[in-house]
Amino acid sequence: MTPALIGAAALAAVVAGGLGWLRLRWLTVTVAGPSMLPALRPGDRVLVRRTRAGRVRTGQVVVLDTGPVPIIKRVAALPGDPVPPGLTEVLTAATGSGAGGGTGGGDGAASTGGRVPPGRLLLLGDNRGRSVDSRQHGYYDAAHLVGVAVRPLPRRRP
Repeated sequence: MTPALIGAAALAAVVAGGLGWLRLRWLTVTVAGPSMLPALRPGDRVLVRRTRAGRVRTGQVVVLDTGPVPIIKRVAALPGDPVPPGLTEVLTAATGSGAGGGTGGGDGAASTGGRVPPGRLLLLGDNRGRSVDSRQHGYYDAAHLVGVAVRPLPRRRP
C-alpha cells in the first residue's frame, strides 16, 4: 500500500467514525401537526440533541418516541415540580382511575400532592387549542424522551 492510499483509508475511517458519533448525539425530526404553532410549523424540521430526562429543563421543547410519529411538546413541569395552576383538575380527570393515555401515567395530580410524579413529564403544546398533550393524556413517561429540540432547520426550497 502506498502512503497516499493509507492516508485516504485513515481519513475515510475518521469521517465514518465522526458521522457515527453525530448520529448517536443528534437527529432531525419533522413536525407533524399544528400543536407547536407559532414556534414550530407543520413540516418544519428540527435539530434534536439526544439527552436523558435528568438533563431536561422546564420550558424546553422535547421530542418523545411513543409510536410511529414523534411527539414534540414543551416541558411545563418536571418530576417533583408543582403542577402549574389550572392543570391539577385537568390532570386528575385525564389520569383519573389509573387510565392515562398511551404514554401518560396513572397518577393523578391530586394523588401526588399536586406535584409531577417521579419518572413523568408534564408536556403542553404551544397552540393549546390544537394540541393533544398532558391535558388529555396525563403525565408522559420520561423513558420515552428522545431529546431536546435545539433549533428549527432551514426550510427546503421546492
